[in-house]
Amino acid sequence: MKTAALALLALLVAAAAHADVVRVKVDDMIHPVSDEYLGRAIDQAAAQKADAVLIELRTPGGLETSMRAIVEKIIKSPVPVIIWVGPSGSRAASAGFFILEAADVAAMAPGTNTGAAHPVIIGQKLDDVMKMKLQNDAAAFIRSIAQRRGRNVKAAESGVREAKSFTEDEALANKLIEVVAANVPSLLKWADGKTVKRFDGTTTVLHVANKPVVNYDMSLKERVLSKLMDPNIIFILLAIGALALYAEFNHPGAILPGVVGAIAVVLAVIALNLLPTRYASFALILVAFILFALEAKYVSYGILGAGGILCMVLGAMMLVDGPIPEMRVHFLTAISVSVTIGLIAIFLMTLVVRAYKNRVATGSEGMIGEIGFARTSVAQDGKVFVHGELWNATARTSIAEGARVRVRAIEGLRVIVEQAD
Repeated sequence: MKTAALALLALLVAAAAHADVVRVKVDDMIHPVSDEYLGRAIDQAAAQKADAVLIELRTPGGLETSMRAIVEKIIKSPVPVIIWVGPSGSRAASAGFFILEAADVAAMAPGTNTGAAHPVIIGQKLDDVMKMKLQNDAAAFIRSIAQRRGRNVKAAESGVREAKSFTEDEALANKLIEVVAANVPSLLKWADGKTVKRFDGTTTVLHVANKPVVNYDMSLKERVLSKLMDPNIIFILLAIGALALYAEFNHPGAILPGVVGAIAVVLAVIALNLLPTRYASFALILVAFILFALEAKYVSYGILGAGGILCMVLGAMMLVDGPIPEMRVHFLTAISVSVTIGLIAIFLMTLVVRAYKNRVATGSEGMIGEIGFARTSVAQDGKVFVHGELWNATARTSIAEGARVRVRAIEGLRVIVEQAD
């Protein structure tokens, strides 16, 4: 067993020694999970002394904090980083533009675009001075990157200040990238033997042609979190979780709704903790469920239910304060989920209200709450006339003969009563 383990370890070491190009695929928004994934890939490439890290980039943009963290990792990488925007039809917009410009070698596939990197702050009304500060900060950041990489500083800055977008040919003509490559093999063939200037001023020669390209995949945790980072999925989980808990509270002991609801809500909260979340929107969602309950209890001709749906839609739209449309809950998702959840919640609450109002009116249970008269004084023992019958009765406090009594419980052939007045 020990010999087999050592042999397996030797094979893994040998495979790592020949993994000269580590390929990473980023086909998502830029967020903390992307940052963690790229950071691990760069560290792994450095540990196995790979010749290069190849990042296949396809993103609409994302969070500035995560983008800056990724740029920092790229410029500090001891292994040269090649970024290729591809395949055809892809883009590296907004935050992706900064990441592309941070690479040692920037490349794009035919039919791709990049740029449109003007800073965006959603949900905040900023004065002109603050807007200028944000714009100048982002412009200075892209200038420093482009200058150190030997690229066109003016063109790079226009992608920030003017939100200008570039096709692959325009980016090449403006010296924002080094090459247009249709695929990874042609890109590595072009890059082989090229001397690149690192961010610290040193130079290195790339040896990447005909080298093994090994994919570096996300861990299971990163894959799960990456899927959960979609605000639309978060809102659906949150709505389903709230509805399931709502059902559990109305039917204690059902267990399954409680378990499903708790898991869904916890997953949603974990994902929201990694995104720019407006927690005040939870108040709107809570108000929505209160209005759904009131709609089931009172006759409002749909006004309370419509108000609840409106509150839930507003809560969904305000839930995630993302800088790009892909990082916000879509209106179609908000309205469809809110209407569905609202109708189900009203239906469930209506069943609860009807069950409460229509209590058992037959058998011994039907006597609970009935009013009668004490035929004798009642304490530990006595007689009461209730429901057209004479019953043995017990009371916790003494009740005088002739007093009105109310049935509180039934124990066999004896009723437990209390004075009604």
